[in-house]
Amino acid sequence: MAKRIAKNVKLVVSYDGRGYSGWQAQPGKRTIQGELERAMGDLTGFYTKINGASRTDAGVSALGQVVNFLNESPVPTDNFVKALNHRLPRDIKVLSAEEVGPDFDSSSSAKYKQYRYSIFTGKNPNALQARNCWHRPGELDAAKMDEAAKMLLGEHDFKSFAAAADRRENSVRNVMACRVWGEDKWVYIEIEADRFLYNMVRNIVGTLVEVGRGRWKPEKMKEIIEAKTRTAAGPTAPPEGLCLMWIKY
Repeated sequence: MAKRIAKNVKLVVSYDGRGYSGWQAQPGKRTIQGELERAMGDLTGFYTKINGASRTDAGVSALGQVVNFLNESPVPTDNFVKALNHRLPRDIKVLSAEEVGPDFDSSSSAKYKQYRYSIFTGKNPNALQARNCWHRPGELDAAKMDEAAKMLLGEHDFKSFAAAADRRENSVRNVMACRVWGEDKWVYIEIEADRFLYNMVRNIVGTLVEVGRGRWKPEKMKEIIEAKTRTAAGPTAPPEGLCLMWIKY
């Protein structure tokens, strides 16, 4: 019998990350990658390695995570959405499936990504609102936060916003868009970049909040970037408010 040729399959996946220990599979922990690989094994009868574009942290959600894998099973590509969703938890959903070229890698082929962070500044969010936001009661000046955010645009060394655990030698990243706006009791922060350092977005959000509450002036952002040390920036925002919106290729 002729050997079956493996097809490279791309999936777009959404998930509520609150009940998971992040994207990456870890022994004894519930993760997004682990659940996808379990569902795939249940469907095909054998283990399939799932490659994710972004290793989201524990508690972080996604509307447009992208993954790819080599399909050596007889399952048609068009069937993966329904078949996997039938086997996945309700808080993980496959949105689309398509066959891609052999050189496509969901991580290394990505050109840029967008994250959105949501902050609720009112006293009492309802049950649905509280699920995926940072509940931080107290007024924030979104206009000043947006002014500070604009100083992040362009190519900079973002070492001041990298977690201490991020050991990558190159911390230069290109931020194509960064904006902050308010709606009623909500403040939203969107950041689009070619790549992100570990905890980079959450550290930027924590810094912008310091501006929004009046502790720092917007121009402080330039000093923080130039300092190239984590201690110069603000605190790390909690993971629940962060969502990976989309990835472009």
